Amino acid sequence: MKDILVLYYSRHGATRELALAIAQGIDSVPGLQARVRTVPPVSTVCEASAPDIPSEGPPYAELRDLEECAGLALGSPTRFGNMAAPLKYFLDGTTPQWLSGALAGKPACVFTSTGSLHGGQETTLLSMMLPLLHHGMLILGIPYTESLLNATQTGGTPYGASHHARADSAVHGISADEKALAIALGARIARTAASMTERP
Repeated sequence: MKDILVLYYSRHGATRELALAIAQGIDSVPGLQARVRTVPPVSTVCEASAPDIPSEGPPYAELRDLEECAGLALGSPTRFGNMAAPLKYFLDGTTPQWLSGALAGKPACVFTSTGSLHGGQETTLLSMMLPLLHHGMLILGIPYTESLLNATQTGGTPYGASHHARADSAVHGISADEKALAIALGARIARTAASMTERP
């Protein structure tokens, strides 16, 4: 079995829901499985630190997760049109993997959640692609052959899976369209990884 790393940061749970939907799509492809990981929050207090093991949810990511994966799905809520600091902090520590080319040639995709429809979904998705391009990864989006991309009244973009959070999103979670598009993106990255017999 090859692992696709689903690496995300979530503050209120919506990005985590997208991560789990992407993992569902990955797991639907024979020979591939999702390895779901998160990152700890960062603090402005220098002495503050998170426990080594989160109290709930998936384990924290380690650099070896990047080295061992056959592909990467990267997710974050928006922060002023950019990825959240905890995810950026983790990526900033991946210089050894960049130097060794550990991620070069592997497929990757991105996903996000915003508090409003025009809250920076696309800029956040694009900002998450930048370090992946520097690592030499092959970026995948959601093609318009996925009919829901034209029909969705909530989240979903050609750049990656997304969620439009509303005041009631904590109650209702991601929409059916958002979930279906996230599953499709997960299946797409898994199929791509399965079709790559060797890296360049």
